[in-house]
Amino acid sequence: MQQHAQSPRREIKLPTHAAREFDYETELVIVFGRECRDVSEADALDYVAGYATGNDFSARDLQTLTSQFMIGKTSDGFAPLGPYLVTADRVPDPNNLRLVTKVNGAVRQDWTTADMIFNCRQLISFASKVMTIKPGDIFYTGTPQGVIFGEKIPRAERQWLKPGDAVVSSLEGLGELHFTLV
Repeated sequence: MQQHAQSPRREIKLPTHAAREFDYETELVIVFGRECRDVSEADALDYVAGYATGNDFSARDLQTLTSQFMIGKTSDGFAPLGPYLVTADRVPDPNNLRLVTKVNGAVRQDWTTADMIFNCRQLISFASKVMTIKPGDIFYTGTPQGVIFGEKIPRAERQWLKPGDAVVSSLEGLGELHFTLV
């Protein structure tokens, strides 16, 4: 019988003293291998070293306190990444990878990276016009629909993530990222 290695499991301690509306965002993460500044969309993927699975985990109530979203994304342990860095040559089309999020075993997102608003070439080209991207920098690309924040029910009725929930983020060919909320 063949045994499969499981990805590392980690915990994220929720800042429940400051927030209550916790949400997942499985995302493709781009890792840069070359300095990147003012690149065209046509050349954008030439600057990529590889890709990984990430979760841009968010505290939505903190995120929406002001017009600046950053505070809702910066708590300790947020933005988990892994379990692997897959080199760019092993990912023929980063804009066509199946993306799945499960919470306590239930599928919450099941789309592809083609469903994102902007593709990888567009994101890299635009960002490189605003800043110089250095080797080793990482870029969370955004997520398709299916996050709790986007549900079409009143905010107070949404089932936000809570301590004890287990989240699995996976991207085709990049591995599964497992974490439990505490």
